[in-house]
Amino acid sequence: MSTSLLVPLHVAYIRALGDSKDELSYHLSAHLRMNAVYWGLSALFVMGHEDALDRDEMVDFVMSCWDEEAGAFGAHPDHDAHLLSTLSAVQILLMQNALNRVDIDRVVKFILSLQQPSGVFAGDAFGETDTRFLYCAVNALSLLGKLHELDIEKTVAYIRRCRNFDGGFGAVAGAESHAAQVFVCVAALAILDRLDEVDQPTLCWWLSERQLPNGGLNGRPEKLEDVCYSFWVLSALSILGKLSWIDSSKLEAFILSAQDTESGGIADRPGDMPDVFHTHFGLAGLSLLGYPALVDLDPVYCMPAGIIENLGLTKGWKALQRRTS
Repeated sequence: MSTSLLVPLHVAYIRALGDSKDELSYHLSAHLRMNAVYWGLSALFVMGHEDALDRDEMVDFVMSCWDEEAGAFGAHPDHDAHLLSTLSAVQILLMQNALNRVDIDRVVKFILSLQQPSGVFAGDAFGETDTRFLYCAVNALSLLGKLHELDIEKTVAYIRRCRNFDGGFGAVAGAESHAAQVFVCVAALAILDRLDEVDQPTLCWWLSERQLPNGGLNGRPEKLEDVCYSFWVLSALSILGKLSWIDSSKLEAFILSAQDTESGGIADRPGDMPDVFHTHFGLAGLSLLGYPALVDLDPVYCMPAGIIENLGLTKGWKALQRRTS
């Protein structure tokens, strides 16, 4: 177990992820490939090693996942377009300064076509709905400079329906509160300049209660701690200006204890196998905690803060932080 961040090992771990094409696990995770590329690239940005992967190869892979019929991106070549992979594709191309490769108008049309009469979004043409997909839509439209084309009131009305007595939000209206869904709803409201919809004292208390005695955070009451909630919980608290409501030093120690000190990467909890998902969100959590030498991460878009600042998209939540700190 290490008490410091093993940056060279984690960079090497991410660089090696594409070398496992002969393993079954690589092919079984094809449905997550676009997301995994985003997780890996974002993690490298946070560590200040964004050039560790070949830019042109990455951009070519993203464009190979274009679904010409839908006008958006799938998770892998020949996969159907989905909001999750479309947002990741937009984020990757923005980080690689290659958004000019995309037919933005077609992507916007695809996104808007998935909004349901209730205001929620389906993830794809098959119709599964979830507040995650609503966030993906709002995030992507904002990054593409097309947020004005969204029916904002209908979108906010659905998020309002998902708010629970404990201040949290669920995956759909009526579902129990969950830290990941809290993030997507709070972040979407931040993008839409509608954080007034959040019961902030109640929600921040609920979020602070996610910290367990070992320092880790869980996603809902009576569940185990998991490194990924280091981002889901911290991002919402950061947006609402309440990062001080958790014990940062204990959480930092928990994240660092989940590192693989031999092959690199971060696991969900100490002793488990690392993966790129938890590596990304563990580093994201450490960035939000202000861990030394890490690049600042924007808690709303989960992208390097400098890129978001250059797009002029950080004003709302930063102003709120100043008012509540």
